[in-house]
Amino acid sequence: MANTNNIIAVIGPKGGVGKTTISANLAIALSRLGKKVVAVDLDLGASNLHAIFGVKQLENSLDDFVQNKVANLSDTVLDTEIENVSMICGGDVPGITNMPYQKKMKLIRHLAMLDCDVVLLDLAPGASYNVSDFSLIAQHPLLVTTPEIPSLMNVYSFIKAAVSRRLLFFFKRNKAPELVALLEQAKDFEKHPRLKTMEGFFDAAREINSGVADSARELIWRLKPFLIVNRVPSKNDTKAGETIEKMLREFLSIESTEIKTIREDRAVGHALARMKPVLIESPNSFFAADIEEIAREFQG
Repeated sequence: MANTNNIIAVIGPKGGVGKTTISANLAIALSRLGKKVVAVDLDLGASNLHAIFGVKQLENSLDDFVQNKVANLSDTVLDTEIENVSMICGGDVPGITNMPYQKKMKLIRHLAMLDCDVVLLDLAPGASYNVSDFSLIAQHPLLVTTPEIPSLMNVYSFIKAAVSRRLLFFFKRNKAPELVALLEQAKDFEKHPRLKTMEGFFDAAREINSGVADSARELIWRLKPFLIVNRVPSKNDTKAGETIEKMLREFLSIESTEIKTIREDRAVGHALARMKPVLIESPNSFFAADIEEIAREFQG
């Protein structure tokens, strides 16, 4: 049975960073390490993961589960041509991107019950509540960026929003409405400059409720974002990673970050043109080697 210990979420806070290509090929790389993988297209409303896997006949999709046409999410799992890799196709029903809370919770429960070793979620681009909530259930949320500054800023904004949402749930669970109100004030740091950094926020929070504030601070300190910087010129290009690490440390007090790079590779474009995964079409490419290195991080 799957559980939160083996759910991987691939997140692209900015569109066009290669998130779905990475998702599909990472699923294959994990399967080659002996894992039974179910890749789930949660890019609700604009799904295309099935195209990379070459799945043409969409017998069932996530829509059927969300609309109660099938009772169990497992009924929507489709085989691919790749051994040990199956998938669930995404939804294209208008409004599915604004899924009601109860339906979202039901979907999350069923994701954790899928019969496999790894559930790999390919999430929508952006930082919607759906994306944030699905990323929170994953033991391994992987954030995909490119070296360009706008893409790095989107990743930073996503992590900041995810931290804020995690704190919101924590404060509500611990019945600390004053800290919920402080979190709301922190959104306007021009009016409340003291709350601009996480260090400043927690200093203010301790004055209100030191016990809950200290527990929340521990929660944030334990966070270790896993970043994938895609399309770097060379394996030794660390500038993008160093930039985002500095921002996370300075403003969010996140000290530990795992960063992996994927090299720019023409093999990706050739494989996409043929609607084939890179690991199948060009198994000896730079891209394939870098994806396989990332997969080994999760083989335990």
